[in-house]
Amino acid sequence: MTKTIGIAVIGAGMAGLSHIAGYRTAPTLYSSDLPPLRYVAVADVNTELAAKVAKRYGYEKALGSWQEVAADPDIDVVSVVIANRFHREAVEGLLAAGKHVLCEKPLADTLQEAEAMATAARNADSVARVGFTFRRTPGIATIQNLIADGTLGKVLHFSGRYWTDYGHNPQAPMSWRFKGQPGSGALADVGSHLAYVAEFLAGEILSVSGGQLSTSITERFLPAGAVTGHDLVELSDTSEPVENDDYAAFNVQFAGAAGSLEVSRVAAGHPNTLTFEVFCEKGAARFSQLRPAEIEIMLTEGPSATNGYRTVNLGSEHAYLSGGLPMDAPGVGFGQNDAFGYQARAFLDEVCGLGNALPINATFDEGVHNMQVLQAVVQSAANDGKKVSL
Repeated sequence: MTKTIGIAVIGAGMAGLSHIAGYRTAPTLYSSDLPPLRYVAVADVNTELAAKVAKRYGYEKALGSWQEVAADPDIDVVSVVIANRFHREAVEGLLAAGKHVLCEKPLADTLQEAEAMATAARNADSVARVGFTFRRTPGIATIQNLIADGTLGKVLHFSGRYWTDYGHNPQAPMSWRFKGQPGSGALADVGSHLAYVAEFLAGEILSVSGGQLSTSITERFLPAGAVTGHDLVELSDTSEPVENDDYAAFNVQFAGAAGSLEVSRVAAGHPNTLTFEVFCEKGAARFSQLRPAEIEIMLTEGPSATNGYRTVNLGSEHAYLSGGLPMDAPGVGFGQNDAFGYQARAFLDEVCGLGNALPINATFDEGVHNMQVLQAVVQSAANDGKKVSL
């Protein structure tokens, strides 16, 4: 436990920043007995961006590739936050070099690649996990606890949507997010989140039906220069076809419940709206990422004339918050960024063998299952909504 832990993040874009900052936050959460942490490197093919980000967050240096990270003896823990199609090569190379790896979701660009990565993870001596970050959202985790402890009871029906608008503007530049096979667009980007949230609350998805995929904006112009995240930038005169889905919808069957899920990247006015309702034997609950410091709960007790949803302000009695924020009182703001700190802390605790005070991150096998759900949606959509069993 006296050894320092060297940390690197591959990918300096929007999601990468959340991992980079999350590792900085991790040792400040709860009563920390982590060993000393070294923030060694930020890696990105855009080395100028990597250098700026490394300076901003106090990492020691910038690197240009995952190969440099794998070869660096000072690095023990690595987050992989790059385009999905590059995940397999980087993750397998890092595991072979003995690094502990936390990979962003979805695990890969194809199910076959994800399965190969899971095999590599099972054969590795180091820890390999995939980031299902919304499991650590205090409101979502609290609702899961209320289901598990019987307060809400058995789940009967789940209804969820994840609407984003980063692709709504036709002037948004072409990027890797708009390239790839059917299902690699909005479905993979935000549908992967919604699918594991649904399973977190309602149990494993057994089948998919009614799959729909559609592309609303079929052509986009290439950027004239480098792009970070979803930025609007100067466009070139060259356009390319959009290859994947702007919108997806599907129904699911759990062991004891049904559900409907809808995702979009062209939902104007919704920069980042993950919202759901879960209906149970003893009541219901709903959550919106637009108001992450609260949940709404309805319990079927008392006279019907006064029964209905009530707002619960989240605080120190709820999941992740007690000791996990400088101010853990109800009404003090927190949101999606905080979940990356909890995620990083859980990963570091596991790597260092500190026990499971926090739930561990998802395994690569869970990442494969998530990909199987997405693949079932694609198969259903290709067959006029036909039911596909997992």
